[in-house]
Amino acid sequence: MEEIAQIAVVEDDPTIRMVLEMALAGAGFRHVRSYARGDDALAGMRAVPPDLILLDVMLPGLDGFSVARSVRADGALSRARIIMLTARGEAEDIVDGLDAGADDYVVKPFDRKVLLARIRAVLRRGGSQPGESFDGLSIDEAAFSATLDGNALDIPRGEFMILSLLCANKGRVLTRRRILDRVLADDVKAVSERTVDVQVANLRRRLGRWADHIETVRGVGYRVRA
Repeated sequence: MEEIAQIAVVEDDPTIRMVLEMALAGAGFRHVRSYARGDDALAGMRAVPPDLILLDVMLPGLDGFSVARSVRADGALSRARIIMLTARGEAEDIVDGLDAGADDYVVKPFDRKVLLARIRAVLRRGGSQPGESFDGLSIDEAAFSATLDGNALDIPRGEFMILSLLCANKGRVLTRRRILDRVLADDVKAVSERTVDVQVANLRRRLGRWADHIETVRGVGYRVRA
C-alpha cells in the first residue's frame, strides 16, 4: 500500500541515509526527498514542504537543532512533524531536541520496525482545535475556561495555560522548560522547572478522571496521550 505522506530525510551519513530510504520505500512511502546538509535541507523543504522530517543531529552546514528551530519558525513548514535521529541517548540531548521542536526522537542504531512504527504514530498525531472536546474536556482559550463532562472547572490561570499547551500538542512530549516558557509569559510566579511539576500535580487533582490522560515522561517533561 502506498503511503501519501511527504517525508524529508536529513542525514549526512550515506549508509544510514540509504538504509532509511530503503526502509521507507519498503513500507510504501514513495514521496521521499533526501538531504546531506542542514542548510540544503531547509532550502529543499521550503520548495517542497514535507509532512514529516527524519532529522539527524550532527549535520554539516546547519546542525539538526538549528534546522528544527528554523522549521518551527517558518509558517509554511511549522506543521511538519519532526523525528530527531541521534547517536547519543543522554537525557540532555533528548531534551535539547524536544525543546528545538521535535515531536519524537530515535537513538541510533535503530530497529527498522520500531522506527517505522514511530513514524506512523507521529503522522497520526494531531493537536486539539479551538472548542474541540477530548474525552469530555473542552477548552476555551479566549475565555481561559474549561469544562469536563459539561461541568465548569475552577483552574487557576497558570495551570490552565499548561493544560491548554499540552492539549494543543496532544501526543507530543513537552519539556519542563518549554512549558515554563509558556507559563512565564502569564505567571511571574513560575520561576523554576520544579514549579511546573507542582502545577501539573495540582492540575491533575482538579481534573479528576481526566488526569490519567496527562503522562509524565521521566527526566523530560509531560504529554497528553493522543
